Amino acid sequence: MNRLSILATGLILFLTTSCNRSDSGMLFDGKDSSKWNTSEGVSIKDNSLTFTGQGAKAILKDGKYKDFELTMEVKTSPGAKGDVWFHTDNALDKGYCIAINNDRNDPVWWKMTGSLESVRNLTKSFVKENEWFKMRIAVEGKAITVDINGEPVVEYIEPTAPYRIAPNTKALLSEGTFAIVNNSGKEIQCRNITVNVLDTKTLDTTTQQVNAVDEQKDEIIRLHQEDFPVLDYHVHLKGGLTKEGAARQSRHVGINYAIAPNCGIGFPITNDDEIMAYLDSMRTQPFILAMQAEGREWVTTFSPEKRSEFDYVFTDALTFTDDEGHRTRLWIPEETWIGKDQQKYMDMIVDRICMVLKEPMDIYVNPCFLPAPMDQKYDEFWTEARMNKFITALKESGKALEINARYEIPNKAIIQKAKAAGIKFTFGTNNVVPEVSLLEYCIRMKKECGITANDMYKPKIKI
Repeated sequence: MNRLSILATGLILFLTTSCNRSDSGMLFDGKDSSKWNTSEGVSIKDNSLTFTGQGAKAILKDGKYKDFELTMEVKTSPGAKGDVWFHTDNALDKGYCIAINNDRNDPVWWKMTGSLESVRNLTKSFVKENEWFKMRIAVEGKAITVDINGEPVVEYIEPTAPYRIAPNTKALLSEGTFAIVNNSGKEIQCRNITVNVLDTKTLDTTTQQVNAVDEQKDEIIRLHQEDFPVLDYHVHLKGGLTKEGAARQSRHVGINYAIAPNCGIGFPITNDDEIMAYLDSMRTQPFILAMQAEGREWVTTFSPEKRSEFDYVFTDALTFTDDEGHRTRLWIPEETWIGKDQQKYMDMIVDRICMVLKEPMDIYVNPCFLPAPMDQKYDEFWTEARMNKFITALKESGKALEINARYEIPNKAIIQKAKAAGIKFTFGTNNVVPEVSLLEYCIRMKKECGITANDMYKPKIKI
């Protein structure tokens, strides 16, 4: 079975494992920190274990936990960042760590609160700075789960052959103690720290691992290991894909999703009130929230104030009025009038793209698309002169460029020119079926064109 077809089976086993909970214990009750070895910068404040200095840490004494459920309440001051370690030692030389980071201005914006660091990095924090939130971390056999305020954000099964690179070679399940570390010097508070030891003697870890991702063949774990932002910026709830199904699929494959409704005349969202109703229904979901602006009328259909409520806005140049006055939708042959002079039509497409780039959006998607049958000669139509004209307009616009997995566009030559010009990139599926892609084309272009984390567009995430 492929990794998407085993999704339902794997998650059922993952989420319904029956374990008896025993040996419940309070690790910090707000008054007594004697169970912890604490460094300078750790104190008790407002019934909380408080970390105020960079590198300040608390390591649980004599901890030897394997299967457990660890819960705590956490609050971060502005700019604060830290980690919760498990299966570690006094030197923090092994085990996994879970990120504490609610700073949406952080340049490393793909390691937000709840991330199983460098294995399942998260691009969105559920919580705000200066607000208490509850974190739950559990290990049951080979399964690691992380919940934030009762919502699952990580569901990871460690396979029989995990893929790890230096310095992550010891990020593996074993057993060990817990630690809390401040990485920023900004204040972090933790309270009501409790552990429950789980009895997993009857748990079949072999069955768990049958449903794990084969990391020796998986490209997604490689992105996480190199701390590259793992985000599909262009996902739709289409073809029967629900927000619940999208969340489960995202957690299983390890790709964060940005969900975008189609907004425009004749589409599901047609006015400002519908924008706000949609966002109200999605704010607490584990997705970045994008707007796909449709047609050329979208600029006047929706107000700037309501458009700005999305984390970003994207559009394409597939809909326009051609030189003969036809309303054209390039992906529909019956609504595309190419005529006999394909070169002339190509020049018009480039002109329309350059016009669209002046619209007030953040990302240009389905980029440099050509209609059938012109798409069969994509590289021929995208001449050096046309590519240069497009890249100049794109650079002047300040917009990001999508690398599209569905259509496998733009081509390598355009991407290379865009990178040389300092253009930011996004990876996008633009799915019409429930199975969102694994970004195969995007990852191939990343490798071939040398795209780095610094080349990726950073969303302006809101809560």
